[in-house]
Amino acid sequence: MGDIKVDYGFQRNLLLIVFADTKRHLDRQAVVKLHDRKRDNTTWQTTDNESAVTFYDLDFGDYDVEVSAVGYLTEHKEVQVTGTLDSVKVEVVLQRDPAAVELSLSDDAIPASARKDAQRAVRDLKSSNFKQAQKRLENLYRVSPSSAQVNFLLGYLSLQVQDLDKAEDYLGRAATLDPRRVQTFTLLGRVQLQKRHYEAAQKTLESAVSSSSGDWMAHNLLADAYLKQKEYTKAQEEAQLAIEQGKGAASAAQLVLGQALANVGKDKEGIAALNAYLQSNPNNPAAPQVQALIAKIEQRDSGPGVSGEMSSAADLALAASPASLPASSWGPAGVDDVKPSVAMGVACPYQRVLGRTADREKQLVENISRFAAVEDLLHEQLDQSGNPITKETRKFDYVASISEERPGFLATDEFRNERYGVSDLPDGIVTTGFVTLALIFHPNMRDNFEMTCEGLGQWHGQATWLVHFRQREDRPSRFADYVVGSERYPMKLKGRAWISANDFQIVRIESELANRIPQLPVQHQIAEYGPVHFQAKNMDLWLPQYVDIFFEMGHHRYYRRHSFDHYMLFSVNSEEKSPPINPRPGDPVQNQ
Repeated sequence: MGDIKVDYGFQRNLLLIVFADTKRHLDRQAVVKLHDRKRDNTTWQTTDNESAVTFYDLDFGDYDVEVSAVGYLTEHKEVQVTGTLDSVKVEVVLQRDPAAVELSLSDDAIPASARKDAQRAVRDLKSSNFKQAQKRLENLYRVSPSSAQVNFLLGYLSLQVQDLDKAEDYLGRAATLDPRRVQTFTLLGRVQLQKRHYEAAQKTLESAVSSSSGDWMAHNLLADAYLKQKEYTKAQEEAQLAIEQGKGAASAAQLVLGQALANVGKDKEGIAALNAYLQSNPNNPAAPQVQALIAKIEQRDSGPGVSGEMSSAADLALAASPASLPASSWGPAGVDDVKPSVAMGVACPYQRVLGRTADREKQLVENISRFAAVEDLLHEQLDQSGNPITKETRKFDYVASISEERPGFLATDEFRNERYGVSDLPDGIVTTGFVTLALIFHPNMRDNFEMTCEGLGQWHGQATWLVHFRQREDRPSRFADYVVGSERYPMKLKGRAWISANDFQIVRIESELANRIPQLPVQHQIAEYGPVHFQAKNMDLWLPQYVDIFFEMGHHRYYRRHSFDHYMLFSVNSEEKSPPINPRPGDPVQNQ
């Protein structure tokens, strides 16, 4: 991490210019995050057409700068604002991601008159503006159907929007027009792997490594193709080549290597390779699946190499090393789009899981008439790629109560008193219902949902039963509502719960809309629960630790994190009152 001292005068402006590794201006937008350590404030801005951004009127103090751009490795710098100069320019040089796809324009088949449009199309791709890129590229294809470059760009675009058939067609044509370009073969092989055309992928990727034996990504994907066809020795050899040639950048090859080794009976070495990947990539989205695979290998009962194929249900090599410049995705994957890995051959005791979990929720309702906590709220408005445009924080005294108004009907009330700052919530949006989400499994509520036990998984190294739920169509939706002014729209939910196999406590719930609401097309919620000890009653109750919410309203995308601590339990007869949360027009409110 670089260390820079900057001297400023009264304006104290910071001009930051971003360069590529060749010391030229970056050819795409970068996101710059500036964190004020002293005040614990964070500001985001994006660079302009000159790859520059200015932060105005900074206070004296220490700042952390983080610069990110698709296709490049993130760079960090430390900046200290002191002194008397009016303004200072700071330069940041980004290094290319070794796994990045190179979107260049050097094809003579593109007419000179169309070169400018081609450059704009590439710029759109690099900024994840796929709709505009598609329009430009389709126009280019009409005038240059024999351009290998245009076919490659259309193939890349089709891959980003997951039109795999078109991606294979365009990339296959590009490979025929220019058989010297290894990147085309590598991307084509990736598409064929996604389509599970493993034999075709093997042939394509063998051509890639033949023309460029030093391309680690081609070796990595070829190893994956061999793995899928159970040619474990070849998979091991290619994975080791990828690791050697890619050095630190090729850690994804450890995933194929680990699976190949486990499948030839070398469990210890296979687990070591998989753990090496986790150490280098603890936050990669594929990490939970890798951990599940390690657990599966460790739990084998019979001798090494004789208990069946050891591989993940997901293609870990593809999941861990996606083609650079990923598709615009501002929120998490859908509940039904990505299914967590489960242990093979382990039957789920469905009735016992639901019964014991229901007992836990009954205990919660019986023991917790009202509780209080300190709530921290982070609110961000996001762009189409998930980058924060604005950021606001709040701190509240939070109070919630659970009651059974009449037999079979649970009600939850939530109150907030703001500790400091303006009283309005960010963007006038109220979000509630964090305790009630777990009450889906209460005996009075669960019959409103279809539930399926998917198997034994894990969460943070803890064995958990995975239960998928969905609002039944033949039952009224009385669990959650979306409120706009005086209008109320029932929200039908679906989701998945991670339930501890040890004590049947709910440790995590992920939910989203099962029915699309025009005013609220996206609402995805992730709640994590943990034990809270209450000294007065000498008991532990499982309550929300934090809740992440991704939602879209009025063509705006938002992310919120609600964090809770300093819990306090009130007695049943507590007379303490708190003002209710008053919904405002446009507020999504979830009620029991």
